Amino acid sequence: MACIRKRRGKWVADFRDGAGIRHWKTCETKREAEDYLAKAIPESRQWSQLAVDQGVTLEQYAERWFGLIRPTIKRRTYTRYEQLWRVHLKPAFGEVKVRQLHRGRIMGFLAGKLTGKLARNTVRNIHATLRAMLKASVDDGVLLSNPAEKLGRQLRLVTPKATRQEEIKAMTRAERQRFLLTALGEVPKCAPLFFTLAGTGMRLGEALALQWGDVEVLAREIRVARALSAGQIDTPKSGHGRTVDMSQSLAAMLAGLKVEREEDTLLRGATPSAWVFCSSEGTLLDESNVRKLMASVLKKAGLPLHFTPHCLRHTYASLMLQQGESLAYVQRQL
Repeated sequence: MACIRKRRGKWVADFRDGAGIRHWKTCETKREAEDYLAKAIPESRQWSQLAVDQGVTLEQYAERWFGLIRPTIKRRTYTRYEQLWRVHLKPAFGEVKVRQLHRGRIMGFLAGKLTGKLARNTVRNIHATLRAMLKASVDDGVLLSNPAEKLGRQLRLVTPKATRQEEIKAMTRAERQRFLLTALGEVPKCAPLFFTLAGTGMRLGEALALQWGDVEVLAREIRVARALSAGQIDTPKSGHGRTVDMSQSLAAMLAGLKVEREEDTLLRGATPSAWVFCSSEGTLLDESNVRKLMASVLKKAGLPLHFTPHCLRHTYASLMLQQGESLAYVQRQL
């Protein structure tokens, strides 16, 4: 279904193709929007027919699919899809015609990945990427059914709900205390970040994207307005911002960090960074480096290495509920 609507003085032409993917263009005039739809909709249909008639390869279809989904999904999700396609799917199926892909071939490919050195979760993501791509080809009329559908359970790629919940473990109060105290002693410059994650339940990407303008020390509040995703600043995972509370001790720690940062940059004749948690040069921290740093602290503290920054989020929720906070309050924080 196509539509044209006026928004902020401009005209937006909008339609969804056979794959259910949304296309839109902002135009200066209503006539320009009408011309766009008159050209774009038939082209979309013609491409689908061409794919059926000529037997498009998966690589050809993937090129179109990636172009269409890019504006509709998070940058991190797109990057993950593209990497899985380039490293795993393209070498195996790139030159294969989409209409020649069948369940047995896909099953054999995924089974081979499982018997190799790939983690089960990686194989699960490879399957999910291929399944999404082929689902779009069904909607486009290239395939009658999706040969990658319902293979996860057969290959035991579908993790039972109870097991998934066990994968993300929460620390006990004593374990969290030991981790934070060890971080203070071993990595004092990064310790405020770990205290913030543990004391607010924020996601790592959200914390790394915090700016000093988001921190209200006197009100003891932090505004979560953005997130670091695949090295780029994006919106939070929920799609909208929120305000989280922090304890008096965390507020004091962040206030002290700001003063320390300002004094340091003044001595060096530099300009203070807007980022709360940053490198010595004032640039954004790398998520993978933070994870490695956390692993080194866990090892030094004698704690299990399966704990991750995301576990601190679950730990926060668990301990808040244990001390009597309402579920509604904890959900608002998260």
